[in-house]
Amino acid sequence: MKERSFLHVIKLVSPFVMVVVLQAAIAGFSLEVMSSVRAYVAGEALWSRSQKNAVYFLNLYLHSGDPSQFTQYQASLAVPIGDEFARWALERNPVDVEAARIGFLQGGNHPDDVPGLIWLFRYFNRVSFLQEAIREWAATDPMLLELSIFGEVIRSEWENGPVRDAGRLQVLSSRLSELNTQFTVHANRFSTVLGEGSRAIKLTLTGINVVTAITLILLLIWHTRRLVLQRKAFEDALHDEKERLAFQASHDWLTGLSNRRAFEARLQRELDVAAAGSLSLILLDLDQFKSVNDSCGHLAGDRLLCQVSRLLQQDRRPHDLVARLGGDEFGLILPQCSPATAVDTAERLRRSLELFTFAWDDRCFAVTASIGLACIADADTTLEDAMRRADAACYRAKEKGRNRVQVDGGRPGVVVAARPREAARA
Repeated sequence: MKERSFLHVIKLVSPFVMVVVLQAAIAGFSLEVMSSVRAYVAGEALWSRSQKNAVYFLNLYLHSGDPSQFTQYQASLAVPIGDEFARWALERNPVDVEAARIGFLQGGNHPDDVPGLIWLFRYFNRVSFLQEAIREWAATDPMLLELSIFGEVIRSEWENGPVRDAGRLQVLSSRLSELNTQFTVHANRFSTVLGEGSRAIKLTLTGINVVTAITLILLLIWHTRRLVLQRKAFEDALHDEKERLAFQASHDWLTGLSNRRAFEARLQRELDVAAAGSLSLILLDLDQFKSVNDSCGHLAGDRLLCQVSRLLQQDRRPHDLVARLGGDEFGLILPQCSPATAVDTAERLRRSLELFTFAWDDRCFAVTASIGLACIADADTTLEDAMRRADAACYRAKEKGRNRVQVDGGRPGVVVAARPREAARA
């Protein structure tokens, strides 16, 4: 039972757990993407600044020949060359992750950003905005090569002495200025594309997170509604079961009439208010039930009892009660019923049963009843006294020949049926 309860709890919470895990995964993915894009933006700033610095220091070296300026030029140029080396490593097949890591570190990127840079390039390089940014990045490769060659050429010239040709100095300076402009154009495009892509990714991921959150809310509403409906269905079923059990506790399983317990409880309530009006109590025993049971079996006897119960319920007032007390014994409670009316009711019942014929397997049986009637007006009458009086009247009806009504309660003798019939006929 504990295992089943645990599994039931898991089944109930699993949809929420799945959505929460999905939400967490999407949030983690969003953070990773945005962090990687931010790392590229930061790397682009280093890359662009280093290219400008390389051009700047090489131009100073061109005019001064100061070795420290050439060293600064080389240090600045190493940053975009390291990024270029990392990109080549990632474009290989297979990808050289270690070489890419070394290249990005040479490019001045923070070590914590390097895994994100590699991950984003490897798995999202086909995305339009990143593809366009990579294209702008790759467009600077020839310019980096030219800048490297320029540096070597200028250094070799300074090894032979200062550059005195003003025209040559002007040409070299102009070319360096053009390279700087081209670097700036591509760097700006690279930055613009990354910015647009970053904003697009932010909107997309925000939309996905919102949709996931709405899904979680809807799932919560649906699940809560389902639980409420299940609870209501359970409460309805419990209520129906209680009513069924209460009905079974107070009704005869065969005929559907009230049973002895319900009959006596109702009789006690009526006796408690008997002073408000007359109360009549009828007990009825079938005269030929045993012969039907013995000759045709209990199934026939059950059928006879059901038919008799329906006959007894005909023409009853809403507040009258008909009950099967056990076997072939029935009882009727007639509240606020005068003795004369009760006698008429009992006689009509006797007559209806006398006219009733029970058929079973091509055999017909006459059905009669011995009826005892007790008319109670005394508020001090107990349940036992009322039952005893009606039962005694029924017993006297049997003794005096059956198929008759015997009245107790101080009323004269007996009211007998019109004419007796045979107990059974084929």
